[in-house]
Amino acid sequence: MMRHKSFVAFILSHGRAGNVRTLRTLRKSGYTGNVLIVIDNEDPLEEEYKRIYGKENVVVFDKLDISKRYDTMDNFDERRTVFYARNACFEIAEQLGYEYFLELDDDYTQLAFKVVEEGKFKSRDVKDANEVFDLMLDFLDISGAYTVAFAQGGDFIGGKDNNRFKEKIIRKAMNTFFCKTNRKFDFIGRVNEDVNTYCYNGTVGNLIMTYTDVAIEQGTTQKQAGGMTEQYLDSGTYLKSFYTVICCPSCVTIGMMGGSKNGMRLHHMISWNNCTPKIISEKYKKQS
Repeated sequence: MMRHKSFVAFILSHGRAGNVRTLRTLRKSGYTGNVLIVIDNEDPLEEEYKRIYGKENVVVFDKLDISKRYDTMDNFDERRTVFYARNACFEIAEQLGYEYFLELDDDYTQLAFKVVEEGKFKSRDVKDANEVFDLMLDFLDISGAYTVAFAQGGDFIGGKDNNRFKEKIIRKAMNTFFCKTNRKFDFIGRVNEDVNTYCYNGTVGNLIMTYTDVAIEQGTTQKQAGGMTEQYLDSGTYLKSFYTVICCPSCVTIGMMGGSKNGMRLHHMISWNNCTPKIISEKYKKQS
């Protein structure tokens, strides 16, 4: 059991009633606590979710209502993104009386420790997720961060020599969000909401952090039915990346990303020196 009793894991899902991989992954990783599947009232599979997972384990929020109260950064009549569910979770946690919660996507296949063994970068399955989650919540409390997260595959490009892995803590958060209900923040931007949010909060000095010794593995974007696949197929990374430029033009630009000519694509590029303030200790203050 977890030390933090007032905690719930939210799995954000849409159109994947029969394929919520994250639930299986959580249980396989040793998590024994509360899990609620969060869907919107525009999901055609609402009744199927309730049939498979039980009505008591499915929370339905009003997507249109959320769209009117949070900044989508556009005026499109389009709601096929996770932005709405991300913001709804704070309200759901408060209504249900939880002190802490974790937001998860629905397609995780593994929760793993990242280690270097015999000179190679490897993954080792988490077996006691209860303890790992408790430690992440301790980190959230002690640091005063708005949210803390596990790493994801893209954080480890370069393998064991990757600087992000060596640094252990980086100023971003994607996919997994450990949150404290009374330390609320808004996710902003209908698309690229996670990057928009950690960039904006970084520029104003709010802590948002990823711990790189633990990571999630998930299905390939745009290869699975449901979720945000249709949105990505419609607009790709071109539209997605520009939301973050609009949000933080002082630290984000657009560039080409990819390892080969045929694999290149537009992507946001963050200047971290411009994004996250550096606070210098008072001991370096110039003496008058």
